[in-house]
Amino acid sequence: MSILKPSILKIARMGHPVLRGVAEPVADPAAPEIRQLVADMVETLEDIGGAGLAAPQVHVPLRLVIFTVPEARVTGQPLDQSQALQVLINPVIEPLGPEKELGWEGCLSVPGLRGAVPRFARIRYRGLDHEGGVVDRSVEGFHARVVQHECDHLDGVLYPQRMEDMRLFSFSEEWQRYPMPLTEETAP
Repeated sequence: MSILKPSILKIARMGHPVLRGVAEPVADPAAPEIRQLVADMVETLEDIGGAGLAAPQVHVPLRLVIFTVPEARVTGQPLDQSQALQVLINPVIEPLGPEKELGWEGCLSVPGLRGAVPRFARIRYRGLDHEGGVVDRSVEGFHARVVQHECDHLDGVLYPQRMEDMRLFSFSEEWQRYPMPLTEETAP
């Protein structure tokens, strides 16, 4: 049995073909190469300090994402709970109603930019973890947003493609300097 030595992976940026394609299903979630990929993705995410990462973002076109929901990001909604690092393989997302919420997003593959993106308010997601165990949760708030954002990468979708109002697309530095509140006027 080999000991995994995780390494930091290079992030694909908007425009790279791996971010435009549909990722392939993972055949064996417990395969050594998948365990290594997960270890490398965890190391990369910890180094960058993001909330989530999809395999296509590290140049691997497989249906695998990792994410975390820090306590500081939860919204207080009943189904928006903090989540330690979660591995999700071959995920399926089901909206739990038509309601959408507008929220700010950034992306490691779209560095230096931020935009307001409508996402389903409540979702159910299912898939497998890296041990082959079943993951099945109903969530809302930031938890729902991060899962939808990361799973979009598996279908070749970046958050600017989900935006409905390009006036709410900004360089991160300018957004911090001149915050744009989301109001009823800008809601989907």
